[in-house]
Amino acid sequence: MSSRAHRSARHGRRSRRGLRIPAIAAGVATVAALGAAWAGTQTLRSPGSTAASAAASAEARSRTELAPGTVFVPPADPSSAPATPSASAPAPASPAVARGSAAASSSPAGPKPGSAAEAAPAAKPKSASSAPKTTAKDAFAPGYDSAADGRQALDAALRAAAADGKQVLLDFGANWCGNCKAADKVFGQPATNALLNDSYHLVKIDIGSQNSANFSILRKYSSGGGSYKMPVLIVLSPPGTVRTDTHQSGNPALTADGLGSFLRQWS
Repeated sequence: MSSRAHRSARHGRRSRRGLRIPAIAAGVATVAALGAAWAGTQTLRSPGSTAASAAASAEARSRTELAPGTVFVPPADPSSAPATPSASAPAPASPAVARGSAAASSSPAGPKPGSAAEAAPAAKPKSASSAPKTTAKDAFAPGYDSAADGRQALDAALRAAAADGKQVLLDFGANWCGNCKAADKVFGQPATNALLNDSYHLVKIDIGSQNSANFSILRKYSSGGGSYKMPVLIVLSPPGTVRTDTHQSGNPALTADGLGSFLRQWS
């Protein structure tokens, strides 16, 4: 009786082991399938994430390895460029409007005799001499105003240059930049200040406070992005064409002779 019981127990244990083996195998297969799916997902994500992390690392290295007196200007983001509006064709004029225009064109152009329009004297056009003259005080002010609107200042300088034919001198720098302070001292000297006043409209633009709008102005006239040694001096013609860019050519000596020669060369 006991031997039959032992045999029955051994048979039951073997049966249970036989049931557990397929279950374990199925579990291993499931884990392997999940692992393969996860690896495939990582493979699909890895190229983009690797490129992004590499770009971020390169930018971080360039920021931390900057030489004194330089600033990092990130490249422009193409996705942030505004869409160019498409020009729409003018709507055709209605027959009634066309007839009215024809009738108006056939009538005499001058005012009727004795009318108020005939009695009023014609306004005299403003002469070019009425444009405000730039004084030595207006031509130079040391330092860089981080709250100033660089685009507005540049537009005003270009309008003044179109009126008087002077050049526009863009001075990109920072208040913490030693080279910029050295240049400011020279610009403030009477002889150099006279050169500025006679031949240039000076626009000082702050790029030391990470102002993205001012970075955009710098990238527009000095392409590329990356590390810029300050001050960056760019001379524009009255129409706004770049004549010289010290980011490309290198800065002159920041002395009275060096900056004076630079100003005379491009005046």
